[in-house]
Amino acid sequence: MRKLTATLMLTSAISFAPGAMAQEGEPIRIGVLHSLSGTMAISETTLKDTVLMMVERQNAKGGLLGRPLEAVVVDPASDWPLFAEKARELLTVSEVDAIFGCWTSVSRKSVLPVIEELNGLLFYPVQYEGEESSKNVIYTGAAPNQQAIPAVDYMMEELGVESWALLGTDYVYPRTTNNILDAYLKDKGVAAEDIFVNYTPFGHSDWSKIVADVVALGAGGKKVGVVSTINGDANVGFYKELAAAGVSADDIPVMAFSVGEEELAGLDTANLVGHLAAWNYFQTAESDANTAFIEEWKTFIGDDARVTNDPMEATVIGFNAWVAAVEKAGTTDVDPVLDAIVGVEVPNLTGGTATVLPNHHLTKPVLIGEIREDGQFDIVSQTDPVPGDAWTDYLPESAKLEADWPGKDCGMFNTETNTCVQVQSNY
Repeated sequence: MRKLTATLMLTSAISFAPGAMAQEGEPIRIGVLHSLSGTMAISETTLKDTVLMMVERQNAKGGLLGRPLEAVVVDPASDWPLFAEKARELLTVSEVDAIFGCWTSVSRKSVLPVIEELNGLLFYPVQYEGEESSKNVIYTGAAPNQQAIPAVDYMMEELGVESWALLGTDYVYPRTTNNILDAYLKDKGVAAEDIFVNYTPFGHSDWSKIVADVVALGAGGKKVGVVSTINGDANVGFYKELAAAGVSADDIPVMAFSVGEEELAGLDTANLVGHLAAWNYFQTAESDANTAFIEEWKTFIGDDARVTNDPMEATVIGFNAWVAAVEKAGTTDVDPVLDAIVGVEVPNLTGGTATVLPNHHLTKPVLIGEIREDGQFDIVSQTDPVPGDAWTDYLPESAKLEADWPGKDCGMFNTETNTCVQVQSNY
């Protein structure tokens, strides 16, 4: 079979007939739904490139089920309603068998009704707030118990943080994550007056007052720490303002959940040394698999300066899990693939494996990294793989819920009433 590389195609240029039947040897199409413009392009463009690399790799192995793979790439342009429109086009016009995409939770929430209505399959590769389990989504990024909770524990136990600034972009992921962290901190004995919460719009640029408010939290002598769920290019202004205010990591450590190697590549990191991030992967992870992946990435992209990051690893894991499930099912049809994917194990890049769980989340190690001057991270803490929890134990209405698709065919099973709740929570 001849090798086909992935092709970049805008949905408006696609002319496949919606009702056309697949012919022998016809490419298997997968959708790539990531922002290539707008405020989130700084993060999402790399994930588009990662999918294209994985498609090229799979085609070099002979494709899938004896057919080549073809990526259909669209640009939802950091416009949340447009994500839903593009998802619908991918499923009904391009007739893709799976979609790899979304970054923000608001984009995923926009896509979710479309995916469920049309029985599509979405692989979502970014850490998120939990409080969701859809039959039609495989969540390959971290749930709160695989990132946010362990990060707060590290700041509390290792850095002695007593007063907390929870700073986020104003959308569902930061708000829900901070609701969980607020409840968790109070459960740990932190007083309400020692928790400061602030939200800013996407693309926010004036951070002077917010940074001043954070600094003021330490007026009583308590150690202050920042938990950042700031997304996209707003991080550039936030870290610049910290440096301008003379705030170092020793003074007020920042633990970021949405800042990785890609975001730091665009910043002057000299004054950010020692600030922190919590992920499930860093480029500096030492494993043979990671060394090979970094080399493959730099060769594919043709730029030795390009970095790798956690959502890239989650994309790779999701892609490989999908391939394994398709091969196991013998078809790309969504229902058989979903039946086959639970229990699938694929290598991660930190030297272990990721397992797809009945709640459509994964097992993932938790890593804490300190920012280095070169924009990379020194890994200062790493756990064994942690099973992702779709529903947090720290919100009362969620603590009684569990997700089990192969066993209960339910993403919101109430363990008190032994019934399946039909409406998703919207914290």
